[in-house]
Amino acid sequence: MNCETCHLNELELEPPEIRDVLRCILHTIFFHRTLTLVRPKDVDCDLFEITYVQCGLAELEKEVDEKINQFVAWAEKHPNRRSQVCLSFFDEKNKHPGWFSSKTERIYWEQWFINLHVISPKGQGKSRGSKAPANSKGQALEETSSSSRHDALGLLIQEVLFQIINYANEKKDHIPPISDRIFNHEILIPR
Repeated sequence: MNCETCHLNELELEPPEIRDVLRCILHTIFFHRTLTLVRPKDVDCDLFEITYVQCGLAELEKEVDEKINQFVAWAEKHPNRRSQVCLSFFDEKNKHPGWFSSKTERIYWEQWFINLHVISPKGQGKSRGSKAPANSKGQALEETSSSSRHDALGLLIQEVLFQIINYANEKKDHIPPISDRIFNHEILIPR
């Protein structure tokens, strides 16, 4: 069986944006790869004007949040680093069953690589007494550039969501027969 891979466009995030962005991306992938009956749930991002769909499965939401918390902890220890989160789907097959043991083998059929570059905010590390220069409207230039960066990131997230939807709709031949549950999966984060 062939393992299809999708490398999503890299997103440059500040630490407070990680949770919202990863929830949005991971749940979008799960929704498009869950072929069982689910109760779709529309969710609005907290930081961006983006709505995405979750499968409405409490166990899946809990698992995603736990993995995101692990990634946030990793990002705090490794500031200004590029990284990947990998969501893999697989089948399990018995490998050489014996009398006293049966080993299972994971056969991966799809992997999604979420490419992230977590950066420190530009204002971090400056002395508290320094003041940002003001533009003609009286706003701090730093606030203006932060706002435009935030708007640009929102557009990039939308592009990644369209990338997920297009890939999920185009690549279907490698998906194993439909099961009565969510596909076996694992979410790997850097260690």
